[in-house]
Amino acid sequence: MNHSPNPFPTKEIRHLRDLSPQQVRSGLAAWLGWLFDGLDMHLYTLVATAFVAQLLMTGEGDPEVGKKASIIQAAFLVGWALGGGFFGRVADLIGRSKALVLTILTYALFTGLSYFSQEWWHLLVFRFLAALGIGGEWAVGASLLSETWPKKWRPWIAATLQSAVNCGILLACLAGALLKGHPPQWIFLVGVLPAFITLWIRRAVPETEEWTEARKGRPAPRIRELFGPEVRSVTLRVMLICAVSLTAHWTFMFWQQSYIRSLAEVGNLKADKDHATVMALLWIMVGSLIGNFAAGALAKSLGYGKAIALMLAGYFGVMWFTFSGVHSLDATYGLFAVIGLMQGCFGLFTMCLPPLFPVLLRSTGAGFCYNIGRVLSAVGVVFFGIFNKVQGDFAGVLLMASWLFIPAAVFALLLPEPGKGES
Repeated sequence: MNHSPNPFPTKEIRHLRDLSPQQVRSGLAAWLGWLFDGLDMHLYTLVATAFVAQLLMTGEGDPEVGKKASIIQAAFLVGWALGGGFFGRVADLIGRSKALVLTILTYALFTGLSYFSQEWWHLLVFRFLAALGIGGEWAVGASLLSETWPKKWRPWIAATLQSAVNCGILLACLAGALLKGHPPQWIFLVGVLPAFITLWIRRAVPETEEWTEARKGRPAPRIRELFGPEVRSVTLRVMLICAVSLTAHWTFMFWQQSYIRSLAEVGNLKADKDHATVMALLWIMVGSLIGNFAAGALAKSLGYGKAIALMLAGYFGVMWFTFSGVHSLDATYGLFAVIGLMQGCFGLFTMCLPPLFPVLLRSTGAGFCYNIGRVLSAVGVVFFGIFNKVQGDFAGVLLMASWLFIPAAVFALLLPEPGKGES
């Protein structure tokens, strides 16, 4: 009988019951990390207009509210990008499990501190710092599972992990519904909850064997090796597709709440606008939950690049139809659900990207390349917020952003399939 101390057995695993207890705990830790990632990520989008207006002591219709709210979101996206690179590097240096704890503590702490904001720039700082942890958690959690769970399961693992984010966003919607009518800053206190799971992760989740073996007697490669001759081509291609697609995606995710609030059918009462905003995000997440597994099925049959390209092209088509005409509120909810379905493509990046890089550059490479798109996303969000010439024309903003999905779909075909970069 084999009494090997390896907590992650290498025998072929056909069913969930074949997983070791350590693999189960690693999967649960990554899933919970992503769940609360989604929660803390979208708490702000639910109250952005209302809270920024409160901090500026003005009405929600004041143009300054939209500008400041978009700048805060831009800071969040930049923090997300920097956090992906920083904590990805930390995970390659100290291990996946320890880094996972640090990322969760970071985003839980600074999301909670957002409650105490007294000026709009206080909120900007807290959202930037929270985003460091949120961006880092993506890279660390993805590497943790790519190294511990069966490789042939990767499309389904990606779908399951992305579903955790969607469930976290649904939790944010629930928090928004429960706190309806309360001061908007109260919602940030919900974001403290993830801190408590780090106590369990520290005790229960072991380090991956793949990282441990790769680290023995070897210094961690320098960050500049991402642009060395062996990895440079992969790095540049991954950066390109992530930057363009995420710019369009995050422009939609931020400005869709302003679009919903501006619809005449929603009415002028704050409570009605809040309810419509929560419902719109709810429908997006329902569609996305289905889309994650649809994307996994496409990736199994077509490969990652073609599956992502197809869904990005669909993202464009649905957004163009939605914002090029006028629809009833119920029809808009339905169209938002279809947009959410197309967002399932982003779940595929979770398992597609880490294996493209060597083990000791895995979290760094995946985190840096995926999250570099956040920087351009930030530019896009601010651009549409400040240079929207027709006040309140959010349909025009979103229609313009949708065209970015066309080149993004073309660039997706350049993505290499996982396997060549693994070691």
